[in-house]
Amino acid sequence: MARSPKTLARLLRVRTLQLDQVRADEAKAHARVAQEAQLRERIAALAANVAPVAGAAAQSAGSLIAAAYYRDRLHQSAHAAERRVAVAEQGLDAARAATLEARRDQSAIEKLITRESAEAALKELRALEALPPTGRNRHDIC
Repeated sequence: MARSPKTLARLLRVRTLQLDQVRADEAKAHARVAQEAQLRERIAALAANVAPVAGAAAQSAGSLIAAAYYRDRLHQSAHAAERRVAVAEQGLDAARAATLEARRDQSAIEKLITRESAEAALKELRALEALPPTGRNRHDIC
């Protein structure tokens, strides 16, 4: 099925734009995974800092209760951060799949353009072969 070069060029522009948008989404997904992982690490560091220290001076019961409560809240936040990281990684996988699909679509259009230009060149060659001879032989001076 022969398509016009103008139509194929327009399709290529659209597919390229779609590929750029999907790549931008993938970059955002990468950034989100990194951000969630950093948050998880910060929470883990805070939880390690709140952990009770062996051989510490006598602490009041109130401060121990507060530290235990704070540590419990940090562990809950750590579990939530793990879930957010998992969701972000799933989003990244989906973005990668979308990027591959968009790249495949763009490659298909590029192949169509190459095939159409080859067919057009072959058609022009056949048209030149079908032309009648000029009728006059031009020779150099003998």
